[in-house]
Amino acid sequence: MNLINDPWIPAIRADGSQCLISPGQIAETDNPVVELAAPRPDFQGALYQFLIGLLQTSFAPEDTDEWLDFWRQPPEPQQLKDIFAQFVEAFELDNSNGPAFLQDLDLPDGESKPIAALLIEAPGEKTRKDNLDHFVKGGMIEQVCLSCAASALFTLQANAPSGGSGHRVGLRGGGPLTTLVIPEEATTLWQKLWANVLSAEEFEEKLSKPNSSVFPWLTTTRYSDKTGQTTFPEDVHPLQQYWGMPRRIRLDVVAGENCRCLLCGIETQQSVKRFRTKNYGTNYDGPWRHPLTPYRFDLKKKNIPLSLKGQQGGLGYRHWLGLAWQDDGSGDRAADIVRIFNDERIDLVGAAERARLWCFGYDMDNMKARCWYEHTLPLLHISEQSQSLFLASVAQLLATAKDVVFLLRGQVKAAWFKRPADAKGDMSMVVSEFWQQTEADFYRQLNALSQLPDEFRQMPSTIAQQWIATIKTTTMTIFDQWTMGGSAEDMNMKRIVKARQELEKKLNTAKPFKDLRQIALAEKEVSV
Repeated sequence: MNLINDPWIPAIRADGSQCLISPGQIAETDNPVVELAAPRPDFQGALYQFLIGLLQTSFAPEDTDEWLDFWRQPPEPQQLKDIFAQFVEAFELDNSNGPAFLQDLDLPDGESKPIAALLIEAPGEKTRKDNLDHFVKGGMIEQVCLSCAASALFTLQANAPSGGSGHRVGLRGGGPLTTLVIPEEATTLWQKLWANVLSAEEFEEKLSKPNSSVFPWLTTTRYSDKTGQTTFPEDVHPLQQYWGMPRRIRLDVVAGENCRCLLCGIETQQSVKRFRTKNYGTNYDGPWRHPLTPYRFDLKKKNIPLSLKGQQGGLGYRHWLGLAWQDDGSGDRAADIVRIFNDERIDLVGAAERARLWCFGYDMDNMKARCWYEHTLPLLHISEQSQSLFLASVAQLLATAKDVVFLLRGQVKAAWFKRPADAKGDMSMVVSEFWQQTEADFYRQLNALSQLPDEFRQMPSTIAQQWIATIKTTTMTIFDQWTMGGSAEDMNMKRIVKARQELEKKLNTAKPFKDLRQIALAEKEVSV
């Protein structure tokens, strides 16, 4: 199967019909493709990144004007197919005599593994041997079609966690977050993809013509054993960011057998049941900055930026500032594509001046996938004159909430335990409930801030008042639910009352809360 020429990507058209498409069909205007339809959420994210990477590699616009032209009117499908055809030799999935997509060029031997091991959440050999695969059972996926094999291969290479001695992590680190901009005006798959393609002017490094260095499977692997080497950004073409290949893998394709794919359910005569793998593949290191991933910077220590990862508890509004703009407190910065969209494109894509930020990624604990998370956050149009006040106000709302949830957590423990400092109980449910119950009101205040006139120089007292009321009411309600919900004989009422009084006191004296209260009590306020 060739990933440029053959229809292999599951998609949905405007009339609701589902089909398989080739990459060149994403720009069709007659019954256009409106969405992808991968059988798994991680494959859905991987296929978006595959198509964005293909567009970025072969069809990047020169500047914003050209980007806007193709946003308004996609290229002719034949034009796009002709452009993609230049790279057709790099996208053979099954090629026993030469380069194969995202597979080691020369892997004559290696450990043979079942195809299920290509899935990130699959339990390892030792886990299965020890019968510890309680939640994700091994041996459930024995064969897959070539379409699902390609998606699984890309998913693993893009998100590769640590995999034991010499099995390298992905170019962005193990389990990186990906953030894609989805404008509200985007009605076709083409627009959703094109919104995340940078122009040559916007790309951080000057883009030369793509060469074999873009696709690491076209050349001998940069081995990273004792005699090998580390791969830094300056060692390869900058577009290799979209096609990183840390794992040495070769698929073993079986042809001529009727079988059913155990991931998507289609009947096929070509399947993959096993693959070969070997350690010490490409070891990416240094200041890589993938345009679709947010990073954390330590400006004081000037360390290499670290990609943000999926984490326990998932994503929510507490991460909004760092994922959508910049959080000076944590050092988190939005992905380059998000920054460019906020600064340059949001005015161009439609009258609504709104977009959604689709965030997704694995929460990894070394080699173990604990969970797949995805979340949608709003992107708002903020004028250049208002950005400073807007971001400072949002940071203040979030700082207050983070401080209060810390207090809530501490006082619930104080109500539960005689020696709360020594207690090791899991408080994540209490914390999650606070973030969930305050999320809707946070976005209401966010929307109100985004609509302030440019002449505002301070957060309006009405917003501060509303946020204080929301936080106080929610905090005390959650405290009562978690401390008063048990049977009477299990509760220490004296301890609970004392902890509650302490929580109320600290709510009034905590610095972020006091700072917000000063704004809320301001006598003068410019009318909105």
